[in-house]
Amino acid sequence: MSRDTFAFTSASLRSLRLEQELQDWEDARRALAHRRAMTRRPLPAAPRLRHGTERIQTVRAPPPQIHCRDPTIHNTFMWGDMKGVYAVLKEPGMVNALMEIVHEEMVWTPEMGMWTLSSKVKQTSALRLAAGRGRSDCVEELLFRGADVDADPGGRTALHDACSGGHNTCVKLLLDHGADPDLPTADGSTPLHLCNTADTYLCAELLVSNGANVNVTQRDSCLTPLHVACRRGLEEHVELLLVHRADVTAQSCEGETPLNAACAGAERPSEAGQYLRVVQRLLDAGADACTAGRKQHSALHNSCANCNYRITDLLLQHGARAHAVNCAGYTPMDCLLQVVEDYPDQYPELIARSLLNHGAKPPSSRMLKECVLSPNTLEVILNCFQVVPACEEWLQDVPDELLKEHRLFFDSVWRMIGQPRKLQHLCRCSLRRHLGAQCHSTITKLNIPCALREYLLLRIDGEIH
Repeated sequence: MSRDTFAFTSASLRSLRLEQELQDWEDARRALAHRRAMTRRPLPAAPRLRHGTERIQTVRAPPPQIHCRDPTIHNTFMWGDMKGVYAVLKEPGMVNALMEIVHEEMVWTPEMGMWTLSSKVKQTSALRLAAGRGRSDCVEELLFRGADVDADPGGRTALHDACSGGHNTCVKLLLDHGADPDLPTADGSTPLHLCNTADTYLCAELLVSNGANVNVTQRDSCLTPLHVACRRGLEEHVELLLVHRADVTAQSCEGETPLNAACAGAERPSEAGQYLRVVQRLLDAGADACTAGRKQHSALHNSCANCNYRITDLLLQHGARAHAVNCAGYTPMDCLLQVVEDYPDQYPELIARSLLNHGAKPPSSRMLKECVLSPNTLEVILNCFQVVPACEEWLQDVPDELLKEHRLFFDSVWRMIGQPRKLQHLCRCSLRRHLGAQCHSTITKLNIPCALREYLLLRIDGEIH
Protein backbone atom coordinates (compact mmCIF):
# COMPACT_ATOMS: atom_id res chain seq x y z
CA MET A 1 0.00 0.00 0.00
CA SER A 2 1.29 3.49 -0.78
CA ARG A 3 2.74 5.54 2.03
CA ASP A 4 0.28 8.39 1.25
CA THR A 5 -2.88 6.32 1.79
CA PHE A 6 -4.42 4.41 4.66
CA ALA A 7 -7.33 2.01 5.06
CA PHE A 8 -10.63 3.48 6.24
CA THR A 9 -12.22 1.47 9.03
CA SER A 10 -15.52 1.90 10.81
CA ALA A 11 -13.69 3.74 13.59
CA SER A 12 -12.10 6.24 11.19
CA LEU A 13 -15.41 6.87 9.42
CA ARG A 14 -17.07 7.43 12.78
CA SER A 15 -14.33 9.89 13.73
CA LEU A 16 -14.85 11.84 10.51
CA ARG A 17 -18.60 11.89 11.08
CA LEU A 18 -18.13 13.25 14.61
CA GLU A 19 -15.80 15.95 13.31
CA GLN A 20 -18.40 17.01 10.74
CA GLU A 21 -21.23 17.04 13.29
CA LEU A 22 -19.12 19.17 15.64
CA GLN A 23 -18.35 21.63 12.85
CA ASP A 24 -22.04 21.85 11.83
CA TRP A 25 -23.01 22.49 15.45
CA GLU A 26 -20.43 25.27 15.78
CA ASP A 27 -21.64 26.97 12.57
CA ALA A 28 -25.24 26.74 13.72
CA ARG A 29 -24.37 28.24 17.11
CA ARG A 30 -22.63 31.21 15.50
CA ALA A 31 -25.52 31.78 13.08
CA LEU A 32 -28.01 31.76 15.97
CA ALA A 33 -25.90 34.24 17.95
CA HIS A 34 -25.72 36.52 14.89
CA ARG A 35 -29.51 36.40 14.36
CA ARG A 36 -30.16 37.21 17.99
CA ALA A 37 -27.82 40.20 17.84
CA MET A 38 -29.47 41.49 14.65
CA THR A 39 -33.05 41.17 16.03
CA ARG A 40 -32.33 42.81 19.39
CA ARG A 41 -34.67 45.67 20.24
CA PRO A 42 -33.22 49.17 19.86
CA LEU A 43 -32.22 51.03 23.00
CA PRO A 44 -34.78 53.52 24.35
CA ALA A 45 -34.29 57.20 23.68
CA ALA A 46 -31.98 59.01 26.04
CA PRO A 47 -33.76 61.03 28.75
CA ARG A 48 -33.51 64.81 28.71
CA LEU A 49 -31.39 66.59 31.26
CA ARG A 50 -32.98 68.83 33.85
CA HIS A 51 -32.29 72.04 31.91
CA GLY A 52 -33.58 70.53 28.68
CA THR A 53 -30.73 71.85 26.56
CA GLU A 54 -28.48 68.76 26.38
CA ARG A 55 -28.85 65.02 25.79
CA ILE A 56 -27.01 62.10 27.33
CA GLN A 57 -24.80 60.39 24.74
CA THR A 58 -26.33 57.17 23.48
CA VAL A 59 -23.98 54.20 23.87
CA ARG A 60 -24.64 51.19 21.66
CA ALA A 61 -22.99 47.80 21.81
CA PRO A 62 -20.49 47.15 19.00
CA PRO A 63 -21.73 44.91 16.20
CA PRO A 64 -20.80 41.23 16.53
CA GLN A 65 -17.58 40.23 14.83
CA ILE A 66 -18.00 38.41 11.55
CA HIS A 67 -16.29 35.05 11.07
CA CYS A 68 -15.39 34.23 7.48
CA ARG A 69 -14.15 30.88 6.18
CA ASP A 70 -14.77 31.51 2.49
CA PRO A 71 -11.50 30.80 0.57
CA THR A 72 -12.69 33.03 -2.26
CA ILE A 73 -12.83 36.05 0.04
CA HIS A 74 -9.44 35.15 1.50
CA ASN A 75 -7.92 35.03 -2.00
CA THR A 76 -9.51 38.36 -2.85
CA PHE A 77 -7.44 40.11 -0.18
CA MET A 78 -4.33 37.98 -0.69
CA TRP A 79 -4.12 38.76 -4.41
CA GLY A 80 -5.28 42.37 -4.13
CA ASP A 81 -8.27 42.00 -6.45
CA MET A 82 -9.61 45.50 -5.87
CA LYS A 83 -12.84 44.90 -7.73
CA GLY A 84 -13.53 41.96 -5.47
CA VAL A 85 -12.35 43.92 -2.41
CA TYR A 86 -14.88 46.67 -3.08
CA ALA A 87 -17.62 44.07 -3.43
CA VAL A 88 -16.70 42.32 -0.18
CA LEU A 89 -16.42 45.59 1.77
CA LYS A 90 -19.98 46.57 0.92
CA GLU A 91 -20.64 44.78 4.20
CA PRO A 92 -18.96 47.18 6.70
CA GLY A 93 -18.25 44.42 9.21
CA MET A 94 -15.96 42.66 6.74
CA VAL A 95 -13.23 45.26 7.30
CA ASN A 96 -12.36 43.71 10.66
CA ALA A 97 -13.84 40.28 10.05
CA LEU A 98 -12.05 37.31 11.60
CA MET A 99 -10.75 35.22 8.73
CA GLU A 100 -10.53 31.54 9.59
CA ILE A 101 -8.47 29.21 7.44
CA VAL A 102 -9.20 25.54 7.97
CA HIS A 103 -6.43 23.01 7.37
CA GLU A 104 -7.14 19.31 7.20
CA GLU A 105 -4.31 17.38 8.82
CA MET A 106 -3.65 13.76 9.65
CA VAL A 107 -3.20 13.46 13.42
CA TRP A 108 -2.14 10.37 15.35
CA THR A 109 -4.68 9.49 18.05
CA PRO A 110 -3.19 7.14 20.66
CA GLU A 111 -6.63 6.30 22.04
CA MET A 112 -7.71 4.82 18.72
CA GLY A 113 -4.24 3.66 17.68
CA MET A 114 -4.55 5.16 14.21
CA TRP A 115 -4.22 8.30 12.09
CA THR A 116 -7.38 10.41 11.87
CA LEU A 117 -8.30 13.46 9.80
CA SER A 118 -8.48 16.56 11.99
CA SER A 119 -9.39 20.17 11.22
CA LYS A 120 -6.99 22.89 12.38
CA VAL A 121 -8.28 26.46 12.33
CA LYS A 122 -5.82 29.32 11.77
CA GLN A 123 -7.07 32.86 12.43
CA THR A 124 -6.07 35.96 10.51
CA SER A 125 -7.62 39.15 9.14
CA ALA A 126 -8.14 40.85 5.80
CA LEU A 127 -5.42 43.37 6.68
CA ARG A 128 -2.97 40.59 7.54
CA LEU A 129 -3.73 38.70 4.34
CA ALA A 130 -3.10 41.79 2.21
CA ALA A 131 -0.02 43.00 4.10
CA GLY A 132 1.60 39.56 4.12
CA ARG A 133 1.48 39.50 0.30
CA GLY A 134 2.52 43.11 -0.18
CA ARG A 135 -0.83 44.28 -1.62
CA SER A 136 -0.34 47.93 -0.71
CA ASP A 137 -3.43 49.23 -2.55
CA CYS A 138 -5.60 46.74 -0.69
CA VAL A 139 -3.94 47.62 2.63
CA GLU A 140 -4.55 51.32 1.98
CA GLU A 141 -8.23 50.70 1.22
CA LEU A 142 -8.72 48.64 4.38
CA LEU A 143 -7.04 51.27 6.53
CA PHE A 144 -9.15 54.01 4.92
CA ARG A 145 -12.28 52.04 5.86
CA GLY A 146 -11.22 51.74 9.51
CA ALA A 147 -9.37 48.43 9.76
CA ASP A 148 -7.83 47.90 13.19
CA VAL A 149 -4.13 48.40 12.45
CA ASP A 150 -2.95 46.57 15.60
CA ALA A 151 -5.43 43.70 15.53
CA ASP A 152 -3.57 40.43 16.10
CA PRO A 153 -5.78 37.44 15.27
CA GLY A 154 -3.64 34.34 15.31
CA GLY A 155 -1.01 36.08 17.44
CA ARG A 156 0.40 38.41 14.75
CA THR A 157 -0.45 41.82 13.36
CA ALA A 158 -0.36 43.04 9.79
CA LEU A 159 2.92 44.82 10.56
CA HIS A 160 4.54 41.52 11.56
CA ASP A 161 3.46 39.90 8.29
CA ALA A 162 4.60 42.86 6.20
CA CYS A 163 8.04 42.88 7.86
CA SER A 164 8.47 39.13 7.45
CA GLY A 165 7.83 39.45 3.73
CA GLY A 166 9.98 42.54 3.25
CA HIS A 167 7.04 44.63 1.96
CA ASN A 168 8.31 48.10 2.89
CA THR A 169 5.45 49.98 1.19
CA CYS A 170 2.92 48.18 3.37
CA VAL A 171 5.10 48.74 6.43
CA LYS A 172 5.12 52.49 5.75
CA LEU A 173 1.33 52.57 5.32
CA LEU A 174 0.77 50.71 8.57
CA LEU A 175 3.20 52.88 10.53
CA ASP A 176 1.68 56.05 9.08
CA HIS A 177 -1.70 54.85 10.39
CA GLY A 178 -0.39 54.34 13.91
CA ALA A 179 0.82 50.73 14.00
CA ASP A 180 2.85 49.95 17.12
CA PRO A 181 6.45 49.17 15.97
CA ASP A 182 7.22 47.30 19.22
CA LEU A 183 4.11 45.14 19.52
CA PRO A 184 5.19 41.50 20.05
CA THR A 185 3.75 38.41 18.43
CA ALA A 186 2.34 35.54 20.46
CA ASP A 187 5.84 34.05 20.72
CA GLY A 188 7.38 37.36 21.80
CA SER A 189 9.01 38.56 18.57
CA THR A 190 8.70 42.22 17.57
CA PRO A 191 8.57 43.44 13.96
CA LEU A 192 12.28 44.29 14.16
CA HIS A 193 13.08 40.67 15.08
CA LEU A 194 11.21 39.55 11.95
CA CYS A 195 13.39 41.69 9.66
CA ASN A 196 15.78 38.76 9.32
CA THR A 197 16.54 38.56 5.60
CA ALA A 198 18.53 40.80 3.27
CA ASP A 199 15.42 42.14 1.52
CA THR A 200 13.91 43.42 4.79
CA TYR A 201 16.45 46.21 5.27
CA LEU A 202 14.07 49.00 4.20
CA CYS A 203 11.46 47.61 6.60
CA ALA A 204 13.98 47.70 9.46
CA GLU A 205 14.94 51.24 8.51
CA LEU A 206 11.29 52.36 8.60
CA LEU A 207 10.75 50.71 11.99
CA VAL A 208 13.82 52.35 13.54
CA SER A 209 12.96 55.76 12.11
CA ASN A 210 9.48 55.42 13.64
CA GLY A 211 10.85 54.81 17.12
CA ALA A 212 11.22 51.03 17.31
CA ASN A 213 13.34 49.92 20.27
CA VAL A 214 16.58 48.45 18.86
CA ASN A 215 17.37 46.74 22.17
CA VAL A 216 14.00 45.06 22.68
CA THR A 217 14.36 41.40 23.70
CA GLN A 218 12.41 38.38 22.62
CA ARG A 219 10.26 37.14 25.46
CA ASP A 220 11.57 33.58 25.83
CA SER A 221 15.09 33.69 24.36
CA CYS A 222 15.98 37.31 25.27
CA LEU A 223 17.50 37.73 21.79
CA THR A 224 17.74 41.30 20.51
CA PRO A 225 17.34 42.31 16.85
CA LEU A 226 21.14 42.65 16.75
CA HIS A 227 21.49 38.98 17.74
CA VAL A 228 19.19 37.99 14.87
CA ALA A 229 20.96 40.17 12.31
CA CYS A 230 24.39 38.89 13.36
CA ARG A 231 23.29 35.26 13.24
CA ARG A 232 22.06 35.79 9.67
CA GLY A 233 25.15 37.77 8.61
CA LEU A 234 23.10 40.83 7.59
CA GLU A 235 25.74 43.55 7.23
CA GLU A 236 23.38 46.45 6.49
CA HIS A 237 21.04 45.51 9.32
CA VAL A 238 23.94 45.32 11.77
CA GLU A 239 25.25 48.72 10.66
CA LEU A 240 21.76 50.25 10.97
CA LEU A 241 21.23 48.88 14.48
CA LEU A 242 24.69 49.91 15.68
CA VAL A 243 24.21 53.44 14.33
CA HIS A 244 21.05 53.60 16.48
CA ARG A 245 23.00 52.44 19.55
CA ALA A 246 22.20 48.76 19.69
CA ASP A 247 23.91 47.11 22.66
CA VAL A 248 26.83 44.91 21.51
CA THR A 249 27.16 43.47 25.02
CA ALA A 250 23.55 42.23 25.26
CA GLN A 251 23.28 38.57 26.21
CA SER A 252 20.50 36.09 25.52
CA CYS A 253 19.13 33.72 28.14
CA GLU A 254 21.95 31.36 27.12
CA GLY A 255 24.52 34.11 27.64
CA GLU A 256 25.15 34.49 23.89
CA THR A 257 26.34 37.89 22.66
CA PRO A 258 25.85 39.24 19.12
CA LEU A 259 29.53 38.45 18.47
CA ASN A 260 28.99 34.82 19.51
CA ALA A 261 25.93 34.69 17.26
CA ALA A 262 27.85 35.99 14.23
CA CYS A 263 30.69 33.49 14.72
CA ALA A 264 28.21 30.64 15.13
CA GLY A 265 26.32 31.62 11.98
CA ALA A 266 29.39 31.61 9.70
CA GLU A 267 28.88 27.97 8.70
CA ARG A 268 29.02 28.20 4.89
CA PRO A 269 32.39 29.04 3.30
CA SER A 270 30.63 31.04 0.58
CA GLU A 271 29.35 33.50 3.22
CA ALA A 272 32.60 33.82 5.17
CA GLY A 273 33.30 37.31 3.81
CA GLN A 274 30.07 38.92 4.96
CA TYR A 275 30.34 37.35 8.42
CA LEU A 276 33.93 38.58 8.68
CA ARG A 277 32.74 42.14 8.04
CA VAL A 278 29.98 41.75 10.65
CA VAL A 279 32.50 40.50 13.23
CA GLN A 280 34.88 43.36 12.39
CA ARG A 281 32.07 45.91 12.84
CA LEU A 282 31.08 44.43 16.21
CA LEU A 283 34.66 44.47 17.47
CA ASP A 284 35.05 48.08 16.31
CA ALA A 285 31.87 48.92 18.27
CA GLY A 286 33.34 47.53 21.49
CA ALA A 287 32.35 43.86 21.52
CA ASP A 288 34.47 41.73 23.86
CA ALA A 289 36.15 38.80 22.08
CA CYS A 290 36.54 36.93 25.40
CA THR A 291 32.89 36.90 26.51
CA ALA A 292 31.54 33.36 26.70
CA GLY A 293 28.00 32.08 27.03
CA ARG A 294 26.40 30.23 29.91
CA LYS A 295 28.20 27.04 28.88
CA GLN A 296 31.53 28.91 28.60
CA HIS A 297 31.39 28.54 24.82
CA SER A 298 33.13 31.58 23.35
CA ALA A 299 33.10 33.21 19.93
CA LEU A 300 36.49 31.58 19.29
CA HIS A 301 35.01 28.13 19.94
CA ASN A 302 32.33 28.89 17.35
CA SER A 303 34.72 30.18 14.67
CA CYS A 304 37.00 27.15 15.09
CA ALA A 305 34.02 24.79 14.93
CA ASN A 306 33.14 26.43 11.57
CA CYS A 307 36.79 26.27 10.42
CA ASN A 308 36.85 29.96 9.60
CA TYR A 309 40.47 31.12 9.56
CA ARG A 310 39.99 34.85 8.99
CA ILE A 311 37.45 35.25 11.80
CA THR A 312 39.58 33.13 14.14
CA ASP A 313 42.67 35.22 13.43
CA LEU A 314 40.69 38.45 13.91
CA LEU A 315 39.36 37.29 17.28
CA LEU A 316 42.85 36.30 18.44
CA GLN A 317 44.18 39.72 17.44
CA HIS A 318 41.48 41.27 19.67
CA GLY A 319 42.45 39.26 22.73
CA ALA A 320 40.41 36.06 22.47
CA ARG A 321 41.84 33.37 24.75
CA ALA A 322 43.21 30.50 22.68
CA HIS A 323 43.33 28.18 25.70
CA ALA A 324 39.74 28.82 26.95
CA VAL A 325 37.83 25.70 28.01
CA ASN A 326 34.05 25.34 27.75
CA CYS A 327 31.85 23.41 30.18
CA ALA A 328 32.39 20.19 28.19
CA GLY A 329 36.15 20.51 28.58
CA TYR A 330 36.80 21.46 24.93
CA THR A 331 39.26 24.11 23.85
CA PRO A 332 39.06 25.96 20.50
CA MET A 333 41.73 23.54 19.22
CA ASP A 334 39.51 20.58 20.14
CA CYS A 335 36.60 22.18 18.25
CA LEU A 336 38.86 22.57 15.21
CA LEU A 337 40.14 19.00 15.21
CA GLN A 338 36.59 17.67 15.37
CA VAL A 339 35.74 19.27 12.02
CA VAL A 340 39.01 18.98 10.08
CA GLU A 341 37.59 16.09 8.05
CA ASP A 342 34.54 18.22 7.13
CA TYR A 343 36.55 21.26 5.99
CA PRO A 344 39.78 19.96 4.43
CA ASP A 345 39.78 22.81 1.88
CA GLN A 346 39.24 25.59 4.45
CA TYR A 347 42.91 25.73 5.53
CA PRO A 348 42.52 24.21 9.01
CA GLU A 349 46.33 24.24 9.28
CA LEU A 350 46.30 28.05 9.36
CA ILE A 351 43.79 28.01 12.23
CA ALA A 352 45.86 25.47 14.16
CA ARG A 353 48.99 27.53 13.57
CA SER A 354 47.31 30.75 14.68
CA LEU A 355 45.92 29.13 17.85
CA LEU A 356 49.31 27.66 18.79
CA ASN A 357 51.04 30.99 18.15
CA HIS A 358 48.59 32.72 20.52
CA GLY A 359 49.07 30.41 23.46
CA ALA A 360 46.97 27.31 22.74
CA LYS A 361 48.41 24.10 24.17
CA PRO A 362 49.15 21.26 21.72
CA PRO A 363 46.38 18.61 21.71
CA SER A 364 46.98 15.20 23.21
CA SER A 365 48.61 12.61 20.98
CA ARG A 366 45.39 10.60 20.76
CA MET A 367 43.73 13.56 19.01
CA LEU A 368 46.26 13.53 16.15
CA LYS A 369 44.28 10.95 14.22
CA GLU A 370 41.48 13.52 13.83
CA CYS A 371 43.60 15.50 11.35
CA VAL A 372 44.95 12.61 9.29
CA LEU A 373 43.10 13.92 6.22
CA SER A 374 44.90 17.26 6.54
CA PRO A 375 48.66 16.58 6.42
CA ASN A 376 49.51 20.27 6.79
CA THR A 377 47.50 20.49 10.04
CA LEU A 378 49.19 17.35 11.28
CA GLU A 379 52.62 18.84 10.51
CA VAL A 380 51.87 22.05 12.42
CA ILE A 381 50.78 20.12 15.50
CA LEU A 382 53.65 17.59 15.38
CA ASN A 383 56.12 20.47 15.32
CA CYS A 384 54.93 21.36 18.85
CA PHE A 385 56.19 18.01 20.17
CA GLN A 386 59.82 17.46 21.11
CA VAL A 387 59.43 13.81 20.09
CA VAL A 388 56.97 12.52 17.49
CA PRO A 389 54.53 10.33 19.46
CA ALA A 390 53.58 6.79 18.46
CA CYS A 391 51.07 6.97 15.61
CA GLU A 392 51.65 3.77 13.60
CA GLU A 393 48.11 2.51 14.20
CA TRP A 394 46.19 5.39 12.65
CA LEU A 395 48.80 6.16 9.99
CA GLN A 396 47.82 2.89 8.36
CA ASP A 397 44.34 4.33 7.75
CA VAL A 398 45.59 7.13 5.49
CA PRO A 399 43.86 6.88 2.08
CA ASP A 400 46.15 5.74 -0.74
CA GLU A 401 45.50 8.86 -2.83
CA LEU A 402 46.43 11.15 0.05
CA LEU A 403 49.44 9.00 0.87
CA LYS A 404 50.69 9.28 -2.70
CA GLU A 405 50.14 13.04 -2.83
CA HIS A 406 51.99 13.68 0.45
CA ARG A 407 54.47 10.82 0.30
CA LEU A 408 57.41 12.96 1.50
CA PHE A 409 55.58 14.10 4.62
CA PHE A 410 54.21 10.71 5.69
CA ASP A 411 57.57 9.07 5.07
CA SER A 412 59.20 11.62 7.35
CA VAL A 413 56.61 10.96 10.06
CA TRP A 414 57.23 7.20 9.91
CA ARG A 415 60.96 7.83 10.09
CA MET A 416 60.81 10.22 13.07
CA ILE A 417 58.43 8.28 15.36
CA GLY A 418 60.12 8.07 18.75
CA GLN A 419 63.37 9.54 17.37
CA PRO A 420 65.12 12.67 18.75
CA ARG A 421 64.46 15.86 16.79
CA LYS A 422 67.09 18.35 15.62
CA LEU A 423 68.63 20.75 18.12
CA GLN A 424 67.17 23.60 16.08
CA HIS A 425 63.67 22.22 16.64
CA LEU A 426 64.28 21.68 20.36
CA CYS A 427 65.38 25.32 20.66
CA ARG A 428 62.23 26.42 18.87
CA CYS A 429 60.07 24.42 21.30
CA SER A 430 61.91 25.86 24.28
CA LEU A 431 61.54 29.46 23.08
CA ARG A 432 57.86 29.06 22.24
CA ARG A 433 57.17 27.48 25.63
CA HIS A 434 58.90 30.42 27.35
CA LEU A 435 56.90 33.04 25.41
CA GLY A 436 53.54 31.29 25.83
CA ALA A 437 50.57 33.43 24.74
CA GLN A 438 52.96 36.25 23.72
CA CYS A 439 54.65 34.06 21.13
CA HIS A 440 53.12 35.71 18.05
CA SER A 441 53.32 39.30 19.24
CA THR A 442 56.93 38.95 20.42
CA ILE A 443 58.44 36.97 17.54
CA THR A 444 56.93 39.27 14.90
CA LYS A 445 58.77 42.20 16.52
CA LEU A 446 62.19 40.51 16.61
CA ASN A 447 64.84 41.89 14.25
CA ILE A 448 65.68 38.51 12.74
CA PRO A 449 65.62 37.10 9.19
CA CYS A 450 62.15 36.38 7.81
CA ALA A 451 62.93 32.70 7.27
CA LEU A 452 63.86 32.29 10.94
CA ARG A 453 60.77 34.21 12.04
CA GLU A 454 58.52 31.95 9.97
CA TYR A 455 60.30 28.87 11.32
CA LEU A 456 59.63 29.97 14.90
CA LEU A 457 55.97 30.57 13.99
CA LEU A 458 55.59 26.95 12.75
CA ARG A 459 56.22 27.34 9.03
CA ILE A 460 54.78 24.51 6.92
CA ASP A 461 57.58 22.74 4.98
CA GLY A 462 55.85 19.53 3.85
CA GLU A 463 58.00 17.28 6.06
CA ILE A 464 59.42 17.12 9.57
CA HIS A 465 63.03 16.80 10.70
